[in-house]
Amino acid sequence: MSMTVPEVSRLLLTSPVFLAVPSVAEFAQAAQVMGGLTLLCALVTLVGFGWRWGIRFRLVGITGFMAVLTGGLFALGLTPVTRTVLPNASRYTTVYDGGGTQAVIAVPGHLTPEQLTATLQQAANDLFSYGRLATGDAVLTVRARTLLHPEPGVTEPLYLGQVRRSLRQRQDPGMVVELDTQALARLERAFPGS
Repeated sequence: MSMTVPEVSRLLLTSPVFLAVPSVAEFAQAAQVMGGLTLLCALVTLVGFGWRWGIRFRLVGITGFMAVLTGGLFALGLTPVTRTVLPNASRYTTVYDGGGTQAVIAVPGHLTPEQLTATLQQAANDLFSYGRLATGDAVLTVRARTLLHPEPGVTEPLYLGQVRRSLRQRQDPGMVVELDTQALARLERAFPGS
């Protein structure tokens, strides 16, 4: 059975995709299996050197490559590959992030308090990293701001709220979101009906 190019294209575009990104647990399991195969290949390499096989140096290269693959799978098993998208979160831009414990994001000026809360939580999850330079209590603070233009030629940053989360654990149940109600009221006056 032969298919034409348009039929193949239609089949690929309409059929469900069976290739999914593996989970962290699947990467960890693959690293274990690959580690076992690497050790087996290293054993065969040692036997090859003992018996002076002609392919013994090729086996060294194969074993080294398998060790590199094992290391990559192990690294992918440590952190998630995909990011979780929170419902009701709005798009944001990271304005400041020095890799430490503070970051600032810019949000649109027409957010509701619920959207702002979800956006702050989304940013805190996205900006979390075990590699951040944390001292003391190891808490990441992400502040949200928008820009107001009270008169032509004047731009004023308005901080709407912040979220504080732990840098010690990825799933932080103690994440604290604080919204500035005065800033939100001022934003409502600046953008009525939003």
